[in-house]
Amino acid sequence: MNKIFFILFGLISCLAVSQETTSKPLLLPVGSSLQASSLAAYGLDSAYVYRKVDSIVTTGIKNNAFPGAQVLIAKDGNIIFHEAYGFHTYDSIQPVALNDIYDLASVTKILGPLPAIMKLVDEGKLDLDVPFSTYWKPWKKQEDKANITLREILAHQAGLQPYVVFLNETLKNNGQFKKRFIRRKSNNRFSNEAFDGIYVKNRFHRKMYKIINRSEVSAEKKYKYSGLTFLIFPELITQITGVSYADYMEQEFYKPLGMKTFGFLPSTKNFSNKIIPTEVDTMYRHTLTQGWVHDENASLLGGISGNAGLFGTADDLAIIMQMFVQNGLYAGKQYISEKTIKEFSKVQYPENDNRRGLGFDKPYLNNNTFKIADTYPAPEVGASSFGHSGFTGTFVWADPENELVYIFLSNRVYPTRENRNIYNLNIRPSIQQIFYQAFDNAKQHQP
Repeated sequence: MNKIFFILFGLISCLAVSQETTSKPLLLPVGSSLQASSLAAYGLDSAYVYRKVDSIVTTGIKNNAFPGAQVLIAKDGNIIFHEAYGFHTYDSIQPVALNDIYDLASVTKILGPLPAIMKLVDEGKLDLDVPFSTYWKPWKKQEDKANITLREILAHQAGLQPYVVFLNETLKNNGQFKKRFIRRKSNNRFSNEAFDGIYVKNRFHRKMYKIINRSEVSAEKKYKYSGLTFLIFPELITQITGVSYADYMEQEFYKPLGMKTFGFLPSTKNFSNKIIPTEVDTMYRHTLTQGWVHDENASLLGGISGNAGLFGTADDLAIIMQMFVQNGLYAGKQYISEKTIKEFSKVQYPENDNRRGLGFDKPYLNNNTFKIADTYPAPEVGASSFGHSGFTGTFVWADPENELVYIFLSNRVYPTRENRNIYNLNIRPSIQQIFYQAFDNAKQHQP
């Protein structure tokens, strides 16, 4: 079935390519909204691009890297490539559609709390270089955390623990729920819905914060990825703004940007779009996870978190990533200052062999000197570029230098997170590289 699908898709792609115009790309005013264009408008070899992308994605599907995927490319504010491949699951029943909604996993970090933090820095309500305990008061009492700055935290230079499995706090040795934390029916004290028929105690987040506050900090300050503070950033944002984190993001970013499906808890919003399934969970949901956040820690917070929980379409992602490419400006509105975008998106501690920006991931240091199999992401990306990956198989990347946005969406954790061929086959950087090479080839063949 999959082979037939891809043969048909290839024929359709070739037909579409033959119908593309060779007119010049639309030159948009700085800070415009995204427009539709084509590969041919930029002089790219459409047949080559479609063939190469199809080959890599098909190889991924055949090797169980994911059952389906989407790829979107925007250049100069023009969407020039957006294609869907494969199916929601390996039974080949529901084809992937361009408007499908994905669980973005850790991509949430840079599209949830991070824009809010940047805006609060712009407004002088947060300072990157004073102790974080200035804002998060419990850390004043923790000797090993009292002087850690927000800059160190966001650059993963603070020595914080990488992760805590809070699910362990809720389960007995036999795998059953501890009733003091989780119930099967909701009531006044258990109204936080983690999944259909699973309700978490309303105050469980306090237990999570307490564990984070007391977690160990390494005395050695070097690059060490940690997602812990992204679990407390939503509470911090709420405290500073006086507006709940989810509502703040909706009011200040998602709605004014025109992002139609973007946000938390998509299964509660009656979208007509299909939601891509993630894992057949054997840990505590014991069924297919679809429309509910995959990440267990985010689910215990009721699906609204800073480490995971955001869902959206490729088109929605393209909007906010284009806003980043345009230094905080989109459709004539300045959401974040150019100065702050550039500060957050630059490498912070290169002397410590730390490639990270503030919240944003960055290319490997000296990335263009490595073989493609050893690069992250593609070797040709600009040094000023930035983005993030997600555990569910998602990836977003903004390259202001080349005015490129790259989005790859998949559900690589279906049916199990043990599927790691998306990494082993180097799929996401390899697809990204195709477009840089296509632009290079087009330049070489210009008259």
